[in-house]
Amino acid sequence: MDVDAEESFLAYVRERVAALSRIAYLLTGDRHLAEDLVQETLLRVAGRWARIAAGGDPDPYVRRALYHQHVTAWRRHRGRTVPVAQPPDRPGPDDTDAVTGSVAVRAALARLAPKQRAVIVLRYFEDLTEAQTADILGCRVGTVKSNTRDALARLRTIAPALLSDTDLRSDTDRLEVRG
Repeated sequence: MDVDAEESFLAYVRERVAALSRIAYLLTGDRHLAEDLVQETLLRVAGRWARIAAGGDPDPYVRRALYHQHVTAWRRHRGRTVPVAQPPDRPGPDDTDAVTGSVAVRAALARLAPKQRAVIVLRYFEDLTEAQTADILGCRVGTVKSNTRDALARLRTIAPALLSDTDLRSDTDRLEVRG
């Protein structure tokens, strides 16, 4: 990678790593897996950065690479169990009320199929259009629409408590959480 491309890549990473981490977290549901996903994606993108940056806005390419890397990792690790250490019993502040909505969203997203989860994350959390979402996922707009419809129907079934706190307005096509 030449010096200009390297500087451009490092500037992009500094500017977008937080947003990419948020997308990765919503896709994986785990902070550590999200960090790994972002790191693996950026490593893959770095080798092609001069060509990607020359094409204009690199965000759609990087988001697509992030999604595809997530699906690849999910397929590779599907069915495996991961041991998790028990948290220590330490008294601390009770943040339960502050994170209830976040936990509910995370749990509901975890119960969706990977493509449905990706559509919900891209459409409602990243605020992308159907066409942009279709471009990132490498499918048609109709597929995005049907996956969105199916995902929202599944969310209505598996997380009715979440939907009682949300406003699904078809006129703006946005998922908003009321606090």
